Amino acid sequence: MSQRLYNQIWKDAMSELSYLLAEELPPEPPPPQRDRVVFFQQLATLYVRYLQVFRQLEEAHNLLVHPQKRRLIRVILNGVMGRLLELKNEMVEKEFSEYHYVDDVLHALKLTPAALEIPIPHFFLNERSKEVEERKTMLIDILKMVVNTEDPDTSVDALMTEEEAIKIIQMAERAWHGRLRAKLNKEIRLGRFDKSHRAKNTGSPFSEMAAIRIQKVWRGYIQRKKTRIARDEEVILLGMVVDPKYQAPCSAEVAAQAIEASIRIKQKKHEEAYLKSIEEILKQLREMEYHDTSKTMKSQIRQWFFECRNATGAFPDYPSEEDGGSALIFAEKSPQELMEEIAMKEEEEANNNNKSKGTEEKKAKGKDKGKDAEEEEDAGLKMMPSAFLSDLEAANKRFEDVWENRNESENFTQMHEVELIKEELRKVIEAEVRVQVDEEMRQELAELKLSVDKDKGAKAKANAKKKKGSKSGKKKKKEKDLTADRTLESLCQELVEQGLLKPAKDVRMQDFWGDYNYLGTTLRQNDIEPMPSLLDVRQVLSLYAVLPLGSQEVHEKAPLIKSILLVGPAGVAGKYPGKNGLTMMLHMVFKVARLLQPSVIWIGDAEKMFYKKVPKEEEELDPRRLKKDLPKCLKLIKGEDRVLIIGTTRDPQSADIKALSKMYGKIILIPRPDYGSRYILWEKLIKKQGGNITKALDLSSLTKVTDGYTPGHMVQVVNSVVSQDRIQQLTKRPLTAGDFVVPLAKFEPVFQKEEEAIKNWYAKTPLGKRRIKAATGKEEEAPPKGKDAKKKERK
Repeated sequence: MSQRLYNQIWKDAMSELSYLLAEELPPEPPPPQRDRVVFFQQLATLYVRYLQVFRQLEEAHNLLVHPQKRRLIRVILNGVMGRLLELKNEMVEKEFSEYHYVDDVLHALKLTPAALEIPIPHFFLNERSKEVEERKTMLIDILKMVVNTEDPDTSVDALMTEEEAIKIIQMAERAWHGRLRAKLNKEIRLGRFDKSHRAKNTGSPFSEMAAIRIQKVWRGYIQRKKTRIARDEEVILLGMVVDPKYQAPCSAEVAAQAIEASIRIKQKKHEEAYLKSIEEILKQLREMEYHDTSKTMKSQIRQWFFECRNATGAFPDYPSEEDGGSALIFAEKSPQELMEEIAMKEEEEANNNNKSKGTEEKKAKGKDKGKDAEEEEDAGLKMMPSAFLSDLEAANKRFEDVWENRNESENFTQMHEVELIKEELRKVIEAEVRVQVDEEMRQELAELKLSVDKDKGAKAKANAKKKKGSKSGKKKKKEKDLTADRTLESLCQELVEQGLLKPAKDVRMQDFWGDYNYLGTTLRQNDIEPMPSLLDVRQVLSLYAVLPLGSQEVHEKAPLIKSILLVGPAGVAGKYPGKNGLTMMLHMVFKVARLLQPSVIWIGDAEKMFYKKVPKEEEELDPRRLKKDLPKCLKLIKGEDRVLIIGTTRDPQSADIKALSKMYGKIILIPRPDYGSRYILWEKLIKKQGGNITKALDLSSLTKVTDGYTPGHMVQVVNSVVSQDRIQQLTKRPLTAGDFVVPLAKFEPVFQKEEEAIKNWYAKTPLGKRRIKAATGKEEEAPPKGKDAKKKERK
């Protein structure tokens, strides 16, 4: 596909985005919505529409080669991803569920369930490929060092001697000669038998009967083959089966892959040329325009000095660096308006300093605020303020001003635009000049004040000192660095030695197969809470984990998710004993996670940390000793730290549900695979292993029989059944459902009772309780407090 097509995809996405921004940012705020169902429908519609824009923008950014366009699309992508997360958060708060079924919205927008797939942006990996490779090599080197120190057998002493090598070669050669000799003897024996057999049976009726039987078998085989081919052609013609030639990669697909690879090469070349031109143009502008810009800026500031003096009778105070310095002067305002604005900012600073004194009064008024919030909920539901809409609006304006109607007929190669680079770099040079000019003009203003109005200059100095004194407030306590004198490599090596840092498998979200839950909406309409499908889990994890960790801007502004608990059916000791050792371990883990961000801290068997009662066999390990310290470390994770804690548990019932819910902000159920997911899993696992799916393999029956088995069970069974020897026999003996049922019988399935137990446990979590209250219509009722509660108890 050409660059013109990807440009058109970008323009289509931006036109839809402009409609969305017009709806979300109207001139007058819309009235509150009282009906919760209607409000959720509006949220779901916005979510699906933003998701379609996200998919289009990601495709355009992935395959466009113009470096300046890709930079603008990247900014818009971050904004759209952040808005998606905000809408998802609001949908969870309004429907009290992590999973949503929006069949009616898909029907209204004429979309299929495949349109709800969350794409993982390619730039997450492409832009950090070098960094990822460096980390991998560092971890591999550390692992080799650890293995070499633990296994002394791999040293020089364990090398093979010359005599041992000669013996092994002799054994191999003698065995090869023995096999050749046996083969020759076998051929000789068979040759003698054939000669004697032919001599006995020449001209006898036995040979005629044998020839007739051979003809019968051969003709039957040929006819059956022709019938099978005719039947297959008929089925393909009717469209009931896919033609085998389309299953293999066709020439068009191979050509598309080659074009995509060439686009990647072009992107790198265009990017290198763009960065090189930035350096050259910046150097030219500094040489040609730096002096003139400084001169004009100084003359304008001097003019402002005398205009303020003529208007107010005194020289103004120069704006501080925090207020923007001379940038505040160049805003289109009169001298009087500037003086008033500076005075207003000084009053605001004074008010902010006095706010800390009234904290106790605010606590006392907390109950009244709670009542006001309830009244607001009764009045209606409103959209929460967004941190991304302003950025999206600015980026959309940039697109409309620069790219929407730009004539690119002469830019066939899609190289960078030099004039646009100059416009952007002039702002950079202006900012550099302003810093230097501000310092010089502050000195000049101070000299003018001293020479013309000394008294006012002294007062201004006193006020400046007061301001400086007011800025120094209470300093926040910084986290102590217990390993300040150690390098990242040494920390990683120690964590590897203790088994806390392990290499992760290269697995993509696309490898987590599953199907859409087509009955979700129907079940909820009948007041039955459906179990999510594996595809629902993949979408939620993509939103909560992958998108925020992949983009720093999204992670800082979007609703912060620090920890996720994965719940599905089915201690730390050694070098860090005692409280001090525990503190050191947690410090090292979180420090390495921050240094290597984005990173994931995985906690297996997360329920053990919050045991209600520790089993006797685990009392020596003391699994609950992280119960207090780990939540403290969780609080230290901020928006700029792309660190996520993921816990997994098979037995959440044995843990204290309150402590577990406080530790993990999001609790996600991992269900048993439903029929659709199991069908896809069987099909893709068998093909991935090298097997062929024929009519002899009844996938539908196999899927029905294997209800309750997990994807892990299926992977093990497919690996054991579809071996290399079995693949060679597929032409004679194709795969059947029975081949997989027998090995599956060795595993214990997940029964319906276990799933129901986990479902009942989830109903006791904070979000589960709110979901039950919403279903019964009691979500707006507040529990009685104070005197009313006591009266009820007496009655």
